[in-house]
Amino acid sequence: MKKVVVLTGAGMSAESGLSTFRDSGGLWDRYPVEDVATPEGYARNPELVTRFYNERRRQLQEVEPCRGHVLLAAMEQDYDVTVITQNVDNLHERAGSTKVIHLHGELTKVTSSLEPDNPKYIRELRPEEWEVKIGDRAADGSQLRPFIVWFGEAVPMIETAIDVTSTADIFVVIGTSLNVYPAAGLLNYVPSHAPIYVIDPKPVAGIHGGGRVHHLMKGASEGVEELMACLEK
Repeated sequence: MKKVVVLTGAGMSAESGLSTFRDSGGLWDRYPVEDVATPEGYARNPELVTRFYNERRRQLQEVEPCRGHVLLAAMEQDYDVTVITQNVDNLHERAGSTKVIHLHGELTKVTSSLEPDNPKYIRELRPEEWEVKIGDRAADGSQLRPFIVWFGEAVPMIETAIDVTSTADIFVVIGTSLNVYPAAGLLNYVPSHAPIYVIDPKPVAGIHGGGRVHHLMKGASEGVEELMACLEK
């Protein structure tokens, strides 16, 4: 069974109705990155950061996986599929994907403010627990913080993602501008024999690979449909 490795970004979840971060009118236009997505911002104003991620969780409950999510999950019938996602939502899992690597953390989880990467303190929130309050504590007694990899923090899952990428027979990029490292650097680990499919309605500047790069200039859902047709040929 061929191994398909898929790297997804904000354009994947945008079709479900989730606000993107970088696009014009996106979340970074309304909330400065340094205020809500850095350890320093959290130290300055934990109330603001907690409220910001509560709102993201509430919004996540109101949306459903798009057709692209569902089709990627369905590909597991014919391929060994691993999804590496820069997104912090759980839409891949809700669509049925069974192997998902989250590079930037998971919105539905919380952890310790002191040791955010310690597995002992990482906890999945039930849907009714979406609203975290100041005073809610992790098992070590520290304030619960989002299990999100903020700017300036290490990306614990990148080594796992590199290992998986290096085994790909087919590598797919969906809905990411490849501006964010270390995720963008995964392309350097794609085996030389593996074709690369890029699904994005706009040009993606960060991809070089000559004739093995196939750009499907469509949104996530239409692009995954076209990808499946290409792979069946």
